[in-house]
Amino acid sequence: MSALRGLVVWLTGLPGSGKTTIATAAAERLRSMGYRAEVLDGDWFRAHIDPEAGYTREERIKHLARVAWVARLLARNGVVALCSFVSPYREAREEARKIVSEEADFLEVYVRCPLEECIRRDPKGLYRRALAGEIKNFTGVSDPYEEPLSPDLVLDTVKNSASENVEKLVNLITSRLRDSRGA
Repeated sequence: MSALRGLVVWLTGLPGSGKTTIATAAAERLRSMGYRAEVLDGDWFRAHIDPEAGYTREERIKHLARVAWVARLLARNGVVALCSFVSPYREAREEARKIVSEEADFLEVYVRCPLEECIRRDPKGLYRRALAGEIKNFTGVSDPYEEPLSPDLVLDTVKNSASENVEKLVNLITSRLRDSRGA
């Protein structure tokens, strides 16, 4: 019996880099093509699934492991899980890959945007607050971001438009799904 497998697309990048914008538009596009797709977003996940999650390195690693388990459940049931999380540490992303890869494909997508541009965009005013010392352990300001060493895809949100990045991501996802289904 061959069940349709989904996959997990792990979008990582600095706060304000465009991860959720790209993930949401890609999910909509995939749904319009007949795929089952869900977005797991950092703000939503912390608010509804893991509200006790903190921001120390250890707390973030535990939190992202929980995200990976939820994404794995979705993927093994044929859903494309688009995970939009800063996930600043390579260690946490590798752990997510290990968790997911037992039952589904895992794609790491680096949403690249220079810190200066993220600070300029600052859609939620978080950089302003972090730079003023009001937010501790803020990625890019008082906590490091470890860029992926060999992501499956790099989406540059300064050089490319959101629609160009969505197109690149959807092409990668549909290609991977076709390959895994032998189509």
